[in-house]
Amino acid sequence: MKLPVIKHLTQFIEDNDEDYVVETIETLEALTEVSSLKDEELDVIGELISNMYGAIEVNKMTKDGMPKKEALNSFMGRVMGSIDT
Repeated sequence: MKLPVIKHLTQFIEDNDEDYVVETIETLEALTEVSSLKDEELDVIGELISNMYGAIEVNKMTKDGMPKKEALNSFMGRVMGSIDT
């Protein structure tokens, strides 16, 4: 996951609508079923999906009243914590 990408997507959600990102995730998930995709391509799709889910999570935290910067840092802290275990 990349914080600048999640930050950008979070701003996109604020400016537009979360539904765009949700529909994009659904589309990318459907693409992963294409049998001719290479592992590298699946990795890229997976990274995009992860960043989009991260942005949705950060957006939820900001809707619940957490400042955006704090929400981003909190989310990335949880991600890093889960990687360390």
